[in-house]
Amino acid sequence: MRKIDKKKIGNNGKEIDRILKEIFGLEIKMESGFNDLHKSFNQLQRAVDNYARRADTYFQEMMMLSRKVDRLEKWIHQIAEKTGVHLRI
Repeated sequence: MRKIDKKKIGNNGKEIDRILKEIFGLEIKMESGFNDLHKSFNQLQRAVDNYARRADTYFQEMMMLSRKVDRLEKWIHQIAEKTGVHLRI
């Protein structure tokens, strides 16, 4: 942080006004940066949520498919047993 030279300030306070403008300018830039960061974080969060939703759907579909295959396999073995066909594993 800069030191304020009281000799430069003088009666009209132009140096103080310049410093205050600089400080407020930095405040505005910081606020804008935080807003941009917040927007980016929200986009990332939405992307992760969408991916998690898709992954959950995929895993549920894989579980259903696995059960279906198990059921079909069981039926094939039952049919083979009743018809006298020997299946090789």
